[in-house]
Amino acid sequence: MQLTGAEIIVECLKEQGVDTVFGYPGGAILNVYDALYEYRDEITHVLTSHEQGASHAADGYARATGKVGVCMATSGPGATNLVTGIATAYMDSVPVVAITANVGKALLGKDSFQEVDIVGITRSITKYGVTVRKREDLGRIIKEAFYIARTGRPGPVLVDLPKDVMCELGSPEYPKTVNIRGYKPNTSVHIGQLKKAIKVLEKAKRPLFLAGGGVNIARAGEIFTQVVEKTQVPVVTTIMGRGAIPTDHPLFVGNLGMHGAYAANMAVSNCDVLFSIGTRFNDRITGKLHAFAPNAQIIHIDIDTASISRNIQVDIPIVADAKEAITKMAEYVTEQNTEKWLGQIQAWKEEQPPNMKDRKLMSPLDIISEINRQFEEAIIVTDVGQHQMLVTQYAELNNKKHLVTSGGLGTMGYGLPGAIGAKIGNPDIPVIAISGDGGMQMNIQEMATAVLEELPVILCIFNNEYLGMVRQWQKLFYGKRYSMTNLKSGALSRRTNGEEFPSEYVPDFVKLAESYGAKGIRVMKKEDIAAAFEDAKKNTKTPTLIEFIIDPENPDRDESFMEKFVTNIVGKLCRAAYDVGDLMEKKSVTFPLPLDYTLEIYLEDSNGPEDEWIELSVSKNSTVCVTDSTDEVSRMELKEAIERIIRKLYHVPKAQQREISVETPDGTITAKIIPDLEYPGISLEFCGKDGCPGAILEYSPTVCGVQLRVYGKDEPDGDPIHVIRMN
Repeated sequence: MQLTGAEIIVECLKEQGVDTVFGYPGGAILNVYDALYEYRDEITHVLTSHEQGASHAADGYARATGKVGVCMATSGPGATNLVTGIATAYMDSVPVVAITANVGKALLGKDSFQEVDIVGITRSITKYGVTVRKREDLGRIIKEAFYIARTGRPGPVLVDLPKDVMCELGSPEYPKTVNIRGYKPNTSVHIGQLKKAIKVLEKAKRPLFLAGGGVNIARAGEIFTQVVEKTQVPVVTTIMGRGAIPTDHPLFVGNLGMHGAYAANMAVSNCDVLFSIGTRFNDRITGKLHAFAPNAQIIHIDIDTASISRNIQVDIPIVADAKEAITKMAEYVTEQNTEKWLGQIQAWKEEQPPNMKDRKLMSPLDIISEINRQFEEAIIVTDVGQHQMLVTQYAELNNKKHLVTSGGLGTMGYGLPGAIGAKIGNPDIPVIAISGDGGMQMNIQEMATAVLEELPVILCIFNNEYLGMVRQWQKLFYGKRYSMTNLKSGALSRRTNGEEFPSEYVPDFVKLAESYGAKGIRVMKKEDIAAAFEDAKKNTKTPTLIEFIIDPENPDRDESFMEKFVTNIVGKLCRAAYDVGDLMEKKSVTFPLPLDYTLEIYLEDSNGPEDEWIELSVSKNSTVCVTDSTDEVSRMELKEAIERIIRKLYHVPKAQQREISVETPDGTITAKIIPDLEYPGISLEFCGKDGCPGAILEYSPTVCGVQLRVYGKDEPDGDPIHVIRMN
């Protein structure tokens, strides 16, 4: 019996043990989808909302299961939408087979409708890419694609199928073996080189293991930990190698590189033998090549011949699979005297421990610590940004808790679809996706996929209103010129030369999650983190989105007071004044506040009697109350006064400030002087916790005066912690 090209593709998938495919149909690939229809009980097709989501989900599935991930897309834009996912898989050595459709052979190269040379486009980001031009070659090519994807250094393979090849009848024969001339991946270990490396290791006084992503790809963590314990040699890891040894193991030092731990980098700089396994020595861990491990003999085990001595010249190269090599090492290594060396590393750890500043408000570390506490088993999938670096520093990983992240390409938007793939591949293991508010919106449409597939993924959004990682680089290397890293940037900020931004964040993630049919939770206080995760774990049929409101990263404002007060309270008051049309009639409006503070704002008419005023108070129950002594103060005056506060204290760029000093939460006297903009004059008074006045800076008075008082939650009737006056 003869089969069409589309039918033989499905038969090939079955032969390869494929039970899950991620994709999005289109006209050119409909023959394959029609063939899949007959086998829908054997092969599950997950319909994503975008082809990029399909490629990332196949990637996450492959990383979390060790199987080859499969994604499919139609011709033209469908195929090109896979490109970022293919590149992500290539950079991190993930086995993925991408199947794309194309126009008929007679139309190739003629700028036909939805025709692209997808093989040419992806040539530099695939291990192998081919357009199948003969129906009789189809079975062999599909088998070779899976073999190439999972052997040697794993990676993506693309198979492009002209439409007429999928329709053509042919033999159902499927080859039993693969024999590719020129592709013979190494499957053994050179014992002589390995013994030579072990002898060098045994003679070292300051030996160090460097574990890269190859150790995790080879699923070699358990045997690697045994070798480490047997030798008593400390370990540093790359970001992709994190988890190769449990992060709470006494011999684990930390991550190295620009986003790594001080002790790990010092250990690399001072070791005399660096025994590296499964790493490419990329720029994020080496820095200046001539200064990397300057005193060390370097041993490098890697499955990819091209990766050895490409970036760092090594002394002993060993081409081998990480697990095979480490298993052989276990037979030969012996315990070494590293007590003094371990003592030095411990001293470095104590000198500069990788701790975040303890803050009263919720921080990313509070969230990650709660994940560590509540989940004994989990797959943690991250997006890309500051949150990723924090997770790779502070998340506890072991043989039951694993990390999935885009390390090589650094793909924003990877987190959610990657978590979908991981969860489908591991339905009984909790999957937690962690993303920033920027990366979250790049593939937010895959929330529909998670809902429709009934996947109880827990999606954590660290919302700090900025592209935090990019802003951090602007701070360090671009003179604090913060160009387009505030995610509220738009028409208002352009119109006001960066002095004003919308008070509302767009979108409302909780409402957005609910619109998809998921559960949405917003957390604004660290005390509510545990309850949010407990609530999410009860949701077993749909995803749960938890939006954590993190302090905006703004290096020009003091975090202890200005950031907390202005950002979290005054901005919300401005929003209330803008959005509640009948505020003066209702006298109150309720909205959540992240701080346990009582706030009072008095608006006084300096030209009128002293007993005419408006008072706004924000109590601990988060109610804004408005009191008007004369009923003559309009809502417009209220709005304008609050606008003035925002303009003066929140949206004025550093370049327009005359002077600034740092405030501290213990009441240290500080002051910020801002030159005249549209409104002349400002006076600020700050008090310490004891209520004593601090510094007063005065300019000419304006028509209205504004006084702000902030009271501590422990002494609401006592002296104010801070007072701000504007005259």
